[in-house]
Amino acid sequence: MRARRALLYMPGDDLRKIQKAAGLQVDCVVMDLEDAVATHCKDEARKVTASALGSLDFGGSERLVRINSFVSGQAEDDLRAVLPARPDGILLSKTTQPADLVRLDELIRRAEMEHGWPENSILMIAILENALGIVNLAEICRAGGSRLSALVCGGEDLAADMNAIRSRDARELFYARSAVVLHAAAFRLQAIDMVCTDFTDPGLAAQEARAGMQMGFSGKQIIHPNQVEPVQSAFTPDEDEIVYAMQIIRQFEHSIQNGHAAFALDGAMVDLPVVIRARSLLERARAGGKIE
Repeated sequence: MRARRALLYMPGDDLRKIQKAAGLQVDCVVMDLEDAVATHCKDEARKVTASALGSLDFGGSERLVRINSFVSGQAEDDLRAVLPARPDGILLSKTTQPADLVRLDELIRRAEMEHGWPENSILMIAILENALGIVNLAEICRAGGSRLSALVCGGEDLAADMNAIRSRDARELFYARSAVVLHAAAFRLQAIDMVCTDFTDPGLAAQEARAGMQMGFSGKQIIHPNQVEPVQSAFTPDEDEIVYAMQIIRQFEHSIQNGHAAFALDGAMVDLPVVIRARSLLERARAGGKIE
């Protein structure tokens, strides 16, 4: 599974900002047709986004498009405009029920067939932004099938839907964020954390990213180029962590060969759960390009 440490949103109607994002070496560039675009600018945003997909070199960045929800009445117009340009994936705003992903999968599948593209060549990512979406998480994950790659926690909209007051430490969203991580793990999906809305403080974005990583998130949504490096670094293990994880794996394999499932390392007991965490860390390091 590819790295999605940072998903950088850019307004779908602003070609200059999309061009800048394409050169930032961020894991994912999200061209936004939803919240970042005024209602009267939706058609222009569709045209600009489709043109950018067809003409810009995004380097190694994944090219994603966030579309409006089906309830808005805008989603199908979004898809008609951008699917022919073959984005790497579609983010569905305000995913609330399984039928949302069933419908999106149907429309993407139809486009793949019409253009002769391989099945599941365009992925889906579900954004959970309201209470009903969190309550329906298991059914949503099942409905997504093999095309669904990740779950995104939309913190600001979710807090508003819950009538919760946003706090610095996001304690009011802890249950919902944990639910997203738990369901992502259960269905072998990636979990992407909420946006850090204060884009003037890269240190805060890094702090939030580290806290999210400790919860089990594999990446974070961002809204400004100065958040790219601190967030992607926070989700990438450092050299000491990589060396220690490799040591755990080597000694575990040696221990198993000698008939022991647990062993001591640096004064601490190491058993299978610790080994699983070490393997997960190495997978993150590999996805982040730190090891082959």
